[in-house]
Amino acid sequence: MCPELLTIGPFTIYSYGLMLATGFLVANYFLSAELKRRALDPHLAGQITVLALVGGVVGAKVLFLFENWDAFVAAPMRMAFSPSGLTFYGGFLTATAAIALYLRKRKLAFLRIADTVAPGLLLGYGVARLGCHFSGDGDYGIPTSLPWGAIYANGTFKPARALADYFSRNPDAAKEWNYSELATQVVGRDQFGAITQFDLTVTLHPTPVYEFLLCGLLFLVLWRFRTRIQLQGRIFMLYLVFAGLERFLVELIRLNPRIVLGLSQAQLIAIALIAVGAAGWFYLGRARRSAAREG
Repeated sequence: MCPELLTIGPFTIYSYGLMLATGFLVANYFLSAELKRRALDPHLAGQITVLALVGGVVGAKVLFLFENWDAFVAAPMRMAFSPSGLTFYGGFLTATAAIALYLRKRKLAFLRIADTVAPGLLLGYGVARLGCHFSGDGDYGIPTSLPWGAIYANGTFKPARALADYFSRNPDAAKEWNYSELATQVVGRDQFGAITQFDLTVTLHPTPVYEFLLCGLLFLVLWRFRTRIQLQGRIFMLYLVFAGLERFLVELIRLNPRIVLGLSQAQLIAIALIAVGAAGWFYLGRARRSAAREG
């Protein structure tokens, strides 16, 4: 892992920030292409991207701080201004609200623009998730013996710390991976904390990479069908289903604590996205059929 890529004087380029910026640039590129194809104002791409960037980062950070309230209270400045530590759904909801208000002011149909945003947003999110992988910020999966399992010893949030709660809830897994012994064997230290034998030897599912691959695949599906699905709003509804589905599946092997019915907070939100997307898809179809009958 390489959390810090380059330092020039007082300025540091972080891998997380670089991939986040790359994700927004990717989303902006495909949004611009779609706006041109649909004969809409291409300048909207930059304005929407700026709103998504500002609103998304603020919302993602706020939700992250609420999710980690005890850590925030203990070190508010460090947590608030950390280069990592963002929760996607907080950013998604905040950015969506900001864009909806902007489009309303411009008297533009939200669903029409949302259809143009959806494919690039899905791919851009996947690219941004790679920042979590490169920085090692704790968005890890559970331990695995698969050949592509990753070592995050140099990450900003050490695996031995990140998995402490998981192993407390899964004592059999703790025994299997010899967590109690390996996590107490400190073999080094860097600016982000102590490095244990557990960090150096136990490989984890690289869930951010899984999300990147899933988002890339689902982006191709959206991009292919964007010209075939003519009913306004349906591409966005399909995006909601895809975004919820990929996150729900990845959460099955992530460390996030389970809240109810064995599901994490992210999975509950993912289910809501899938439900809204599916309901919206069928509602839009029924509304068109009703309008056709009345016409």
